[in-house]
Amino acid sequence: MALQLNPYLTFSGQAKEAMEFYADVLGGTLNVMTFRDADTDIDGIMHAALETPTGFHLYASDQFERMGPDLVHGNNIQISLSGDEADALRGFWSRLAEGGQVVMPLERQMWGDDYGLVTDKFGISWHVNIAGGAAE
Repeated sequence: MALQLNPYLTFSGQAKEAMEFYADVLGGTLNVMTFRDADTDIDGIMHAALETPTGFHLYASDQFERMGPDLVHGNNIQISLSGDEADALRGFWSRLAEGGQVVMPLERQMWGDDYGLVTDKFGISWHVNIAGGAAE
């Protein structure tokens, strides 16, 4: 089995809505387990896993008081999407920017790639980098 890095997002009650949004943006299959599925008396998502046709994996859960360190929204994780499939990456960028804030426009950078930074409507920062030869 190959190794892979899986970003894991933590929310305070919005995990289902956020993961449904990311599944809509990135495509793929979303599997969700609630705390109630695990016979607990808590509303929310215990674990959500998104696997996309492009090979992206994204995980998330809700966190409540007494479940760990204090949650700081937006700056607790950043995600990077990169590659040479310019049309797909530009599409992801456009969708992630809907209702969010463009921090740095997706445009040609000094290292030769197209790069931008957007904070989505859930406060998650996404870096998008399109390899120089594919950015045309």
